[in-house]
Amino acid sequence: MVGKGIRIEGLRKRYGEGDTAVDALKNVDMRVEPGEVVGLIGPSGSGKSTLLKCLGAVIDPSGGRMTLGDEVIYDEGWKVRDLRALRRDKIGFVFQAPYLIPFLDVTDNVALLPMLAGVANGEARARALELLTALDVQHRARAMPSQLSGGEQQRVAIARGLVNRPPVILADEPTAPLDSERAMAVIRILNDMARRFETAIIVVTHDEKIIPTFKRIYHIRDGVTHEEAGEGRGFE
Repeated sequence: MVGKGIRIEGLRKRYGEGDTAVDALKNVDMRVEPGEVVGLIGPSGSGKSTLLKCLGAVIDPSGGRMTLGDEVIYDEGWKVRDLRALRRDKIGFVFQAPYLIPFLDVTDNVALLPMLAGVANGEARARALELLTALDVQHRARAMPSQLSGGEQQRVAIARGLVNRPPVILADEPTAPLDSERAMAVIRILNDMARRFETAIIVVTHDEKIIPTFKRIYHIRDGVTHEEAGEGRGFE
């Protein structure tokens, strides 16, 4: 596992300059191994969203070092020329809302990303169907998003996040709109997918229902992370 997963070392993010400057992240250190699902929790304004945006190459950090998979992507500056390709190929995103494309069916929603990355149509659709089968929604492969339940939509969103086989998935409040049963189902799926595909997954959450499922948790307060052991219940 050496050299894979996620490594964040001394990450910093400052907004503004001079007397109005705000340090959103201050010397953040974090690691997530392949096959591991780690929780990131903290109050509003603590830096969770900023950290996720930096790791997802959506905003520029102010300093530090980030490694995704076996590639250093940031070291006191971006080491990757094409950040859009980085996000497409190395990072999977799962959000609070599924954000499925309403005029594409389930298979096309999942297959679109690999096709944009240059994967042949047949291969992209085969990958999509494999994941939909693993997530037990293959019977909805030809359905439109509006025909799916909330839980089914979130499973399709997880398939889309995994379809390019990224080393990293960033899940931002993925269970917030779900009841307890569906929330636990989504977390179980993320754990199963992490193990199956050796993916490192960070779940940002306020959801008290799922916090006991994490084996490791990072609390973030005032831009600083603190690691602690979690309960890790129910996913052995």
